[in-house]
Parts: sequence; C-alpha cells; structure tokens
Amino acid sequence: MRDDILATALTLADHSSWEQLGLQQIAAALGISLADIYPHYRSKDELVDAWFDRADKAMLSALITPELPPASRIEQALSCWLSELSPYHKVTGQMLLYKLEPGHIHLQVAGVLRISRTVQWLREAARLQARGIARIGQEIALSSVFVAVFIYWLNDNSQAQQRSLALLKHKLQLGNRFGLWH
Repeated sequence: MRDDILATALTLADHSSWEQLGLQQIAAALGISLADIYPHYRSKDELVDAWFDRADKAMLSALITPELPPASRIEQALSCWLSELSPYHKVTGQMLLYKLEPGHIHLQVAGVLRISRTVQWLREAARLQARGIARIGQEIALSSVFVAVFIYWLNDNSQAQQRSLALLKHKLQLGNRFGLWH
C-alpha cells in the first residue's frame, strides 16, 4: 500500500503539480480513505522523504564496480541516484520548491539533514575509506558536488540529463586533482 500511495502521488502531481496535490486526491484516486493513508504517510512531506529514500535505496542496490577508481565509483552511485528520480524529474523539482517555501523552515532544516544522510550513503556506496580530517574534507567536497550537480540536474532538459552527468564527471575530476576521493 505504501508504494501504491507514493506511485499515485507522483502520477497525480505529474499531471498537475506537487503544489496542487492533496492527500485527499490520492485517497480518492486509490479508492481509500485518508485514514488508510495515515499509517503510511502522515503528511505530504513524508511522501517527499519516501521519494528520496527510494533514490537512496536504488543507489545502495546498484552494483558499483569495486575495482574502479574512487571517482568512478562515486559517479556510478550518484548517476544511479539521479536515474531513479528521473521519471519524475519535474515533480522532484516541485517537491524541493515546496520544501523551500518561507513558512517551511522545519522542512528546510530537515532538508539539510537529508543531504547529509544521502552523502553518507553515497560515501558507503562508493566505498570511500578516508578517515579523520581527510574524511571531513571529503564529506564537505562530496556534499558540494552533490548539491551542485543536483541543482543543475533539476534544471537540465538535455536528453537523459546528460549535461548533469558531464558536470558530475568534471567535478569529480577536479576532486581527483586535490586527492579528495580515496
């Protein structure tokens, strides 16, 4: 049921917008009540979290080639994350705008924590091994790469967001020059 609710929300938002979507519309489309949705999602924001959780899980399920250099492993992992979001590219951007509304400070703080969590999973998926001060620098750099590429991806209308993937590759190569990925 949880997956059905999320899939219905994404489909409905794709036909209108995330802003216009309400939980009542999702319930009506599924032929269930709001009380049936409540155990799975207590707010529209929890649907956003579930959508990004799905991308995290896809990245963690990807078969990242351990023999590749670290930058290539990061590229594989983050490409998989973006690919999972790609079918609802426009809706994903609308979700973030919803979180950034001035009255949603609590969602903005949670968004920073979400980025941190995804970056930690990205480090794990890419099998990065830095420790101590090197790890801290790596996390800062990886967070910067993640945010820059994701923001670019949100506005990328190229075929399969290829320009975003090229930007990712470029930023990872820069990181290589500074010895960040190990």
